[in-house]
Amino acid sequence: MADLAASDLATIYPKPTPRVIAKARPEIDEHAKKFIAMSPFCVLATSGSDGSVDASPRGGNPGFVHVAGPSLILMPDRSGNNRIDSFRNIVEGSGLLQLIFFVPGIDETLRVGGKGRLTADPGLLASMVEFGKPPRAVLSIDVTEAYFHCGKALMRARLWSSDTKVERSVIPSISQMIHDQTKLGEPEPQAVVEERYKTQL
Repeated sequence: MADLAASDLATIYPKPTPRVIAKARPEIDEHAKKFIAMSPFCVLATSGSDGSVDASPRGGNPGFVHVAGPSLILMPDRSGNNRIDSFRNIVEGSGLLQLIFFVPGIDETLRVGGKGRLTADPGLLASMVEFGKPPRAVLSIDVTEAYFHCGKALMRARLWSSDTKVERSVIPSISQMIHDQTKLGEPEPQAVVEERYKTQL
């Protein structure tokens, strides 16, 4: 199987239209602001100083990411696995990042790019209490680009269709899978894992 070169791409893909180029805006406008306010979930992508790349799911109540201004958004950090790969990339690497926001039921997504900084300012943490707790840190993002993706990818995936929903029982619990992979810890049923998660949100 031969790998494609950069020169091959132009023979396969036509140039994007002027509209597609122009839709990338330099800041958060009213439409992007509303979309972020409705979004309970996004994916955060970062890259490290060693060239490694990380993509991390982030979630909360709709609007958990705060739009503080046209060029500034704030993301509180909640309990996770403590690997902090994303945050290590931000503080040790360039700080450049990308986010993709999802809104359940809407096939379009919103991409936001910019440069991140971390803060543990007590006043800011106190202003972002959710699930009964303040965040441990806040990711402050200086926005340089925002644009909407068309809905074709999610339409192909039928992501929001009840017909494609998979029953959780078709795969082992996450605890069992990690135990099988690492031989560490004791495997637990998924119901036990989920009950524990509820105390850690």
